[in-house]
Parts: sequence; C-alpha cells; structure tokens
Amino acid sequence: MLHVALALKLAVWPLAQEGLINWPHFFIVSYLSRTSFTPSCIYPYFCRMDFKRRRLAVTLRNQLNYPLQFNPFVFSRIFLLWVAIGIIGGVIAGVYWTVLESLLHFLAPVQGLWVIPLMATAGLLAGIIIHKLGDPGEMDLIVNNIRLKGGHLEPKNNPSMILSSWLCIASGGSAGPEAPLVQVVGSTGTWIAKKLKIRGEDLRSLTIAGMAAAFTALFGAPLGGTLFALEILHHKHVVEYYQALIPAFVASCSSYVVFILITHIGIGPTWNFPVYATPELNDFFYAMLYALAGTAAGWLFIFIVRQCRSLFQRFGVPIYTKMMVGGLLIGTIAYFVPLSRYFSHDELNILLAEEFSLEFLLILLVAKIFAIAFTVTSGWRGGFIIPLFFVGATVGLIINSLFPGQNLPLILVSCMAAINACVTRTPISTIILLSTLTGFHQFIPIMFASLTGFFLAPKTPLINAQLGLQE
Repeated sequence: MLHVALALKLAVWPLAQEGLINWPHFFIVSYLSRTSFTPSCIYPYFCRMDFKRRRLAVTLRNQLNYPLQFNPFVFSRIFLLWVAIGIIGGVIAGVYWTVLESLLHFLAPVQGLWVIPLMATAGLLAGIIIHKLGDPGEMDLIVNNIRLKGGHLEPKNNPSMILSSWLCIASGGSAGPEAPLVQVVGSTGTWIAKKLKIRGEDLRSLTIAGMAAAFTALFGAPLGGTLFALEILHHKHVVEYYQALIPAFVASCSSYVVFILITHIGIGPTWNFPVYATPELNDFFYAMLYALAGTAAGWLFIFIVRQCRSLFQRFGVPIYTKMMVGGLLIGTIAYFVPLSRYFSHDELNILLAEEFSLEFLLILLVAKIFAIAFTVTSGWRGGFIIPLFFVGATVGLIINSLFPGQNLPLILVSCMAAINACVTRTPISTIILLSTLTGFHQFIPIMFASLTGFFLAPKTPLINAQLGLQE
C-alpha cells in the first residue's frame, strides 16, 4: 500500500506544479494516501517519466475535476433531465386539467336546444384561433414527426393547440385532452433537448418521454402511459424506439406524482366497474368471443371516420367554417342523445350506474361513433382514446342485454380492450391502462381480448403515419 500511495503522489505532484490540477486536489490525494510527501526528492524523478505515465496522470486529473464519474451507480446526470421533463409535463398537465375542469363547470348549465348554438360558436371560435395562431396538427402529424423528422415537435403552435382544445373539449366535443397534451408536453421535450444541444436519438427519446409524461398524467398509469407513447408510433412493432423506454418510464413517474399533487384527483380506478368474480379457464375463450364484437365496432368506427374525413376534405372552406359546421353536427347529436356529449370521462360512470334499454344503447352506440367521427374529422381538437372506451363499454352492455346472465365485467373490459387495440394498434398498453382505469386486475382475459382486436384490425391503420416507410 505504501508503494501505491507513493506512486499516486508521484503522478500528481508535477501536475500541481504545472497548474494542470488544483492544489486542493493534491492535498486531498496526499491525505488519503496517509503518507508524508517530499517534493524536493520526487520531482527530479517524476520529470523523467514517459508519455504513457503522463497520459495516466492527465486521466487522474480529469477524474479529480469531475468527481461524479466515480459514481458506482447507473444514476447519471441525464436521469435528472428525464425527471425534469416529467415534472414540467406534470405541471403543464395539471394546470391544463384544472382550467379545463373550470370551463366544463362553467358551460355545464347550457343544456337542451342551446347546446347546438353553443357548440357551433365554440367551433367557430376555435377555428379562428387556429387560423390566426397556426394549425398545431393532429395525432397523425405527431407520429409522423417522431418517425420521420427525428422526433422534432415544434412548440410554436402550442398556444393554438391549448386554447382551441379547451374550447372544443369544454363545450362538449367527443374528444379528450390526451392528444393536445401529448403535443404540448412532447414539443416541450423537443425544446429542452434543442436548448441543451442534444441531437439524434437522444432528442427523439426526450420528445417521447414528454409524450409519455402527458399520457401518464391523464390516465394515471405510468407503465401504461409509457408503453402507449411507444406503441402508438408504429402499427406493428410494439417498441420500435426502445432507446426511449427508460427515459419515458422516469418522466412518467415524476409526471404522475406532480399531476396528482396539483389536481388532487387521488389514486385508484377512474370508473366504477362491477366486481369481477373468481376467474375461470373459460373466461379466456369468452374474452376472445366478446372481443369480436368490440373489433367489429372498431371496424365500423374506422369506416365512418374515413367517410367523414373524405366528406369534409371535399369542402374548400376555411378551417373555422369547417369547425363551425362540425359543431352544428355534434351539437345536434348531443341535443337528441345527451349522453353522447363530452369525452366520456364522467359519462362512462353514468352509463355503468344506470339501467338503459337495449333500444337506447343501440341509439347511443351509433350517436357516439358519429359524434367522435365528426369531432376528429371537422378539425376539432382532442383525442379519441377515452371516447373509444365508452363505445366499447356500450357494446358490452348491448351484449349483456341480448344475453343476460353473462359475466358483465369481463364483457365490458373485453369490448373496451378490443376496440382500442383495433383502432390505435396499442395492444400491450391497453392491457395496463384498462386494468388501472377499471380496477380489473386480471391481466390475462384483457390480454386475450386486446390481442384479438389487434390481430383482427384492418390492415391499413386509421393513423396513417403508423405505417412504415416501406409499407
């Protein structure tokens, strides 16, 4: 040990003399070696050392100047950046949600026939905002930028996205806040990466981490939100950008905590589902059978959305005119079928708590599908994930009305999982999200239903940007 200590001081002394390291570092090394030093004796010897030893000394200097490199853990500085993105995302989501709830309570008294002019006006105002401040795009554009533009999401149109989506969602559009928040928080991740001169896959990873933070804040499921942000980027490959997996996990966890602290929503299932009985082997077969109905509803939804999109694209009118027409259509549906209004976050609990006739459920199913289709194709801002869960639950209640005495919780989650996996192509995250949102903790039946919807989905996905470059 004495020879090791003496060699260490031999390497450090001339560097201190030449100013290559700080004198405090030299005294620290000398103290740790527990031996005395005599520079007058060792300096002539050290001056004759060869190039290899000098390079070793320079390495030691770098380690002394950057003591974090001695860190024996996986933890690193980049971890703090992931946490920071999650915290920022949680703050953005928390403030957005708080304002949205205030607007929902403010506009809730508008009922009956007044819903139609309200939603037409909201569409007109949101369209004017987009026309003046810039078009922030939709989920298709987000996926396209992540896949083809290196993960660059431009934050310049975030004010347009925030203001227009508040109007669209609060007035009663059948689209939720997940898509606007994914754009806002994801572009914030891009902005931070650019400010720190981060490029390539690291920039894409930070953008995806921001997207995951947004999904997690709304769904209350860090694991599910992370996987959803990764799965939605491709229609076949579950995790194409695997480098972003850990950053997305870290950002999701910090975002989840911050969002709960701001909104005081609490931890637990979002929807009050019936209690699931002891699982049986037959449940896996029934889950796939029920999933066929959910998948069929997914096919119907995709067909109607494509027809409505084609219809609106034929009109060469400004965005605010198109959104006003969309508001008239959505408002008319909401007037005749009030339960089809809004993005179904609270309406799903009403659907589960009350008894509805088979005729009403069939009308509600058609009304909700058209309400979502008019919302997303006429330029209204919002996401259709939570509304799709509502459609799936409605299909499940229709099956239960046609064949009473079945396992209702199993029917509901199977149809909800199948339609979401069919439309969004996210089979794995759907399992986690539904388990968290419904309190249905038996993963395997949901897995069978989700995979059924995924593999029986149309070959061409609804989100065209999910297709690979060669497809």
